Amino acid sequence: MLASLKQEKFMLLALIAAIAAYPLEHWMLHSGQKVALLSGLVLIGFIVVASMRVAHHAEQLAEKVGDPYGTMILTLAAVLVEVVILAIMMSNEPSPTLVRDTIYSAVMLDINGILGLAALMGGIKHGEQSYNDDSARTYSVMILTAMGVSMVVPEFIPEADWKVYSAFTIGAMVVLYTLFLRMQVGPHSYFFSYSYPDKRRKKQPEEESLPISLAFSIGTLVFGVIVIGALAEVMSKTLDLGLEGTGAPPVITAILVAAISAAPEILTALRAALANRMQSVVNIALGASLSTVILTVPVMEAMALYTGQPFQMAMTPVQTVMVLITLIVSAINLNDGETNAIEGMTHFVLFATFIMLSLLGL
Repeated sequence: MLASLKQEKFMLLALIAAIAAYPLEHWMLHSGQKVALLSGLVLIGFIVVASMRVAHHAEQLAEKVGDPYGTMILTLAAVLVEVVILAIMMSNEPSPTLVRDTIYSAVMLDINGILGLAALMGGIKHGEQSYNDDSARTYSVMILTAMGVSMVVPEFIPEADWKVYSAFTIGAMVVLYTLFLRMQVGPHSYFFSYSYPDKRRKKQPEEESLPISLAFSIGTLVFGVIVIGALAEVMSKTLDLGLEGTGAPPVITAILVAAISAAPEILTALRAALANRMQSVVNIALGASLSTVILTVPVMEAMALYTGQPFQMAMTPVQTVMVLITLIVSAINLNDGETNAIEGMTHFVLFATFIMLSLLGL
């Protein structure tokens, strides 16, 4: 037990930071804009640390149950973190475009950032890397459908009918995810797995001495999400004040939220790519994108219906074009069951373009 607690020293640091943040909140908000901005960035650091531990325990659970359940647990944990942070930020400082921009940023980060960098680095090291192309096609068509229904079509919905269409969107996302979940863990689970040559990773001595405890991992995962929520409560206020009047594009906050939830996935995907396990990368990158759209949208739409305050879910023309280019490039690159460095570079260039457009405020 003592060894397990010692492993969670970073989670404990995040807990201490959360406990200290509340009595210090007044001071952070009334000591000037620079102090507020610095405080917000420090709290983001602690949120990332806590989310890394959440992802670590999600990985342990994933290792215990194996694919495709494993990557599903990992992506769901990341989406849970994202939804918690979004809900808290929206309750503190409602922004009509934050949800849309966060989902868009997450998709760009997951597909172009994570998949692109992983395929680039893995391709440089291993050349062509194999995976099950059934998974890529399934993910891609569902991402396109989910984003089309929830983030393109709303542009054409009259304002007077937003509640009706919002309720429809919730239902559509729930039906899509229910069917997808049945496929992923049911008769079509082989879509999301790949048989690699039997290369067993040698376990380190410390791994052998600390067997995976499901109860401890689940408990720590839930506890971590609570700590993240507490930190996000204060972080959202300090960050809003710190960025006020700086001229920073509004999408920067959305990118930060997306990056916080994706940080653990980036490391996991890169490790998998360098270990020549591209199937895990595809499951993580495309699975996280799909989960972000198909799970975040209904939760936030339900929140909008509850509060009576609609969100601006329709993407801007620039965002729509970037998503379409990304999904077209993804469909072309991921249609043959192998990735290489060139394909990785095309996605990474799109990610760089997304960052440039965001800095330009587009």
